[in-house]
Amino acid sequence: MRRPLLSLVTGSSLFAVSLLSSSVAAPVSALLSAPQAVQESAAVTLSTATTSHAPIITAGGQHIDLSQLKHLTSDSSAPVVYFTSSITPEGLQQAFSALGRQPTGKVAVKISTGEAGNPHYLQPNLIKNLVQSLSGTIVECNTAYMGKRFSTAMHRQVIADHGFNAIAPVDLLDEDGEISLTVPLSATPSHLSITKVGSHLTAYDFMVVLSHFKGHPMGGFGGALKNLSIGTASAAGKNLIHTAGYSDKPLSFLTAKMGAYFSNRTPEHVAFIESMAEAATAVSAHFNHGQNMVYISVLNNLSVDCDCMSKPQQPDMHDLGIMASTDPVALDQACIDLVYAAPQSQALQKRIESRQGQVVLQHAAEIGLGSREYQLRVLPAD
Repeated sequence: MRRPLLSLVTGSSLFAVSLLSSSVAAPVSALLSAPQAVQESAAVTLSTATTSHAPIITAGGQHIDLSQLKHLTSDSSAPVVYFTSSITPEGLQQAFSALGRQPTGKVAVKISTGEAGNPHYLQPNLIKNLVQSLSGTIVECNTAYMGKRFSTAMHRQVIADHGFNAIAPVDLLDEDGEISLTVPLSATPSHLSITKVGSHLTAYDFMVVLSHFKGHPMGGFGGALKNLSIGTASAAGKNLIHTAGYSDKPLSFLTAKMGAYFSNRTPEHVAFIESMAEAATAVSAHFNHGQNMVYISVLNNLSVDCDCMSKPQQPDMHDLGIMASTDPVALDQACIDLVYAAPQSQALQKRIESRQGQVVLQHAAEIGLGSREYQLRVLPAD
């Protein structure tokens, strides 16, 4: 795999700088407002020899050498992942705009509302401008575990307490039941034939999957794929994914097959990880095979624990930035690569590896949901 240099989007122009020749390519005007296909055709990928001289700078001020990003490629057919170090409302809007995919119809913005007591969920002040600019509805589902978001009434209280009602309408997709989505046979699924999602999902024409990237006690990490699969599933659907199709009964993932699905060291655990990829494929197929979706992940408050925990461990690494793509597999892989390249990320790396978290990326790529290889474009920080 060839190692490219960085394509740098600056202002309304894209400049490619060759450190080998000290020459500067001509700017391409107004690329940020152009469709992604136009941006991609204008991109200039540079020589592998100078990769180490073009680090990106994270939100925490750390310099990351691009050669450390394992799945970065110079293949112009690979999906593009955008990065900004600006974890601000402006940076979030910039990342969305760079994707060049304008929503039509009713827009769902899928987030995690965060368990009561958890301080790490995406804050309303961060996402407000983006959600309102899309006339979007925040969407979420009730949980499959006995927390403060297990029932609609309790979940509504958490949503209010966390300030989401103040910025946009909030729809609990499974408040009135669930529907089944078929996992495409073209994906040759290994575990699931269907996934069960909140019935309100059919009310939306376009989905922005807005994720807080972090660790997870079962999945290893939570990003776009988990938000798309577990996040849109009803309680029964969550159990179905967690047990790799074995049972959709409430809380069955805790006890099924003598707790094998709740362990992190069993074949059943691997089947659960793969099932997230299969469920995500079904949801993507529902939204015109992903054409009516975009994915944005915020890499801040990088705890080893997820937003579903009321008392998560405190992060021991610096914030990194925001990444965005139209390919959820490429986005999650780029986030993983950036975390692994960042200093002080050993605890999060250990969490991901101990849960075999990257299996979801391998399986998602195998069944055709996306690509693990990606191109990287860096947006200017505000």
